[in-house]
Amino acid sequence: MNPPESLAAKMFLLAFDPRKQRLTARDDLGYLLRAAALAELVLNGRLRDEDGKAVAAGPALAGDPVLDEQWSRIEAAGPRSWRRWVGHDRRQIFAAVRDQLAEAHVIKTEQVRILGLFPYTRVTLRDTRAARRVAEQVSRAVRGGQAAGRVDRDAGVLAALAAAGQLRVVLGGRERRQFKTRLDRLGEPVEPVAKALRRAITSKRAAAASGG
Repeated sequence: MNPPESLAAKMFLLAFDPRKQRLTARDDLGYLLRAAALAELVLNGRLRDEDGKAVAAGPALAGDPVLDEQWSRIEAAGPRSWRRWVGHDRRQIFAAVRDQLAEAHVIKTEQVRILGLFPYTRVTLRDTRAARRVAEQVSRAVRGGQAAGRVDRDAGVLAALAAAGQLRVVLGGRERRQFKTRLDRLGEPVEPVAKALRRAITSKRAAAASGG
């Protein structure tokens, strides 16, 4: 079975550390997955920005359950801020994308207990090629010599969202600063989503630092 090609599935794979063979940023990954799903709906013309709010447009169904669930919630709720949807039900989308990749035999999930007490779902890669391919595409989008306007759209958007979500396994703080202008350009097609993700992650980190 071929791996899912959605931006959310690719974002999940981007979060794997290829050296340590483990999933990183689990606390933030729900935000990144929601943002990736929103971005894909924008790129496909199923969502539009209206006065800083996400508004559903047609067509209604994409055939991907993660995208269809996101679109249906927005269509039912009416215009709401992008920030609201980036932070919405993050555990649900994490589980949904994880299960898609597991069914495609790209990843493996195991139920374990930390210290023999706390239940935990361990996620490991079965097919490292899919994860490497996505990481290489995103790396070329950021670090390659091609003009930003000619970069593969999906790879560019993934790079911009990974930077906005501070996904360190993709881009460290120094690189986010170094390539800021290029990343901003790559994220232009989904600018409202990238901004909402950046604000959500920044607020979350600030609250954690202050003990909130």
